[in-house]
Amino acid sequence: MKNLQLLTNYNNNMFFLMAGPCVIEGEQITWSIAKQLKTIAEKHKVPFIFKASYKKANRSKLTSFTGIGDKEGLALLQSIREELKVPIVTDIHSVEEAELAASYNIDILQIPAFLCRQTELLQAAAQTGKYVNIKKGQFLSPEAMIFAVQKVKDCGNNNVMLTERGSQFGYSDLVVDFRSIPKMQKFGCPVVLDATHSLQKPNQTDGVTGGEPELIPNIARAGIAAGADGIFMETHPEPENAKSDGANMLNLKYMDSLLGQLVQLRNTLLGFCDLK
Repeated sequence: MKNLQLLTNYNNNMFFLMAGPCVIEGEQITWSIAKQLKTIAEKHKVPFIFKASYKKANRSKLTSFTGIGDKEGLALLQSIREELKVPIVTDIHSVEEAELAASYNIDILQIPAFLCRQTELLQAAAQTGKYVNIKKGQFLSPEAMIFAVQKVKDCGNNNVMLTERGSQFGYSDLVVDFRSIPKMQKFGCPVVLDATHSLQKPNQTDGVTGGEPELIPNIARAGIAAGADGIFMETHPEPENAKSDGANMLNLKYMDSLLGQLVQLRNTLLGFCDLK
């Protein structure tokens, strides 16, 4: 897709936005979020990639919502891609899912942080020829991510990007080391800052992940200040009623204001320093 030139030319002055709901909850709400995000991104002249998981395999409880069906979810993402003319990113968890998602023209296959060391999964994603976004494991140093990048490139696919989403701090907290951004940029691929999952409170005793969404603007602004090539944010019009990760999603009503702040910050920084 033409819009993915923003990744091959990621040294441009503006960051790109990867945003959307955690998981596809239904057709109507997913379309609504995608359209609103596209409008907001175009207003601020920020390249936009729509994010939604067609399937949530990593849930605390067996009874947690996982999706509307694999083929149904992927078909919906494909329709959004074609009608809105925006690239799509979605999570995959197995070799079979890599092949399935690619068959629906998904632009970016995202490797969840817990799976970033899974060699066969990385190879399968790479072999589709799609972009591969690898989320840095909460248990890994930024320097260690070079090996994940190399697994993709060794398959002949140089379309790889990395996402910082915090490091494990104790049993139920995460801390973002913003040094990770310039360190991973040395690998020669775009680096994204996940401003929402970085604020998760995992492993809660009630089996539902918590979070600190009030700090999303702080994390996002810090990511831009550190020179991130992209910002990742999960968003929902009613986070309190979201079926997955509602506790650490940005309320959609704040996206316009926050994105405007991030653009202003990036432009201000470009005025007096080289972010690279």
